Amino acid sequence: MATRDMTNFDKFRDKIRNPFYLWFFMLFKLPSAFFAGLKIRGMTDHACHVTIRHKWFTKNPFKSIYFACLAMAAELSTGVLAMAYCYNKKPHVSMLVTNMEARFTKKATGKITFICEDGARIAKAIEDTISHGKPTTVNAYAYGKNKEGEPVATFIITWSFLSKL
Repeated sequence: MATRDMTNFDKFRDKIRNPFYLWFFMLFKLPSAFFAGLKIRGMTDHACHVTIRHKWFTKNPFKSIYFACLAMAAELSTGVLAMAYCYNKKPHVSMLVTNMEARFTKKATGKITFICEDGARIAKAIEDTISHGKPTTVNAYAYGKNKEGEPVATFIITWSFLSKL
């Protein structure tokens, strides 16, 4: 059986799948996400699934998940894909959120899963910034669903990428 060389994306995905590394990363780099209990439930080269639960730290006075916690989960579902495609790039690529839009369609209670399926578009934007040396942006969509599969929220996170020559 032939094996393919591991890409930087694969290396990042393997790293993020390690529970100790993910715990350490979240605690020291994303402490709000750590305390909110965000979990990366699945990641491929084209999609990422992140979950958040309604609990004491994420609640609002209306007995649902606070909108900022939902935004955090949506951003993480897009950002993990961006980080994976930027991982160990030569030249280095920096990334920054430049805009966010949200639409809330149902009260967020229980466990909410955010799904971003824009891995290919994110990868293309990063390759474009490397090849052209100019900043590029991409709108990454994250859809939040409850355990019944009903849509709860939709986020559009605009990521900007810049190649550091």
